[in-house]
Amino acid sequence: MPSLQSQANVLAGPWPAQTPPRAAPARTPERRKPAPAGDPVALRDGLTPAQLVTLEAMEIFRWRLAFVRRPLFQAPIPVLFDKDDTRHVVIREDGTLDEHPTLKLRG
Repeated sequence: MPSLQSQANVLAGPWPAQTPPRAAPARTPERRKPAPAGDPVALRDGLTPAQLVTLEAMEIFRWRLAFVRRPLFQAPIPVLFDKDDTRHVVIREDGTLDEHPTLKLRG
């Protein structure tokens, strides 16, 4: 019996030579500036007296004032996080707590 040998043929064509895959494009740098870590007094400026009383009571239980949203023509919205940074609450204008705010937070 005749032996059959398989032979690989490489064809040269008009296509360009294979190039290695390119690396993913570099990510654009973050444009948002981090909030200043300091001045808790400046965060409290403009809060209603009822909000301040509630804030002081929450700080006893180790909640911290993270930031204050200040929408135009509306009362400021202080946002507090618990000691583990797992939950957040909002203090309404009248000093009551909103434990399920509709506030959208960036990650």
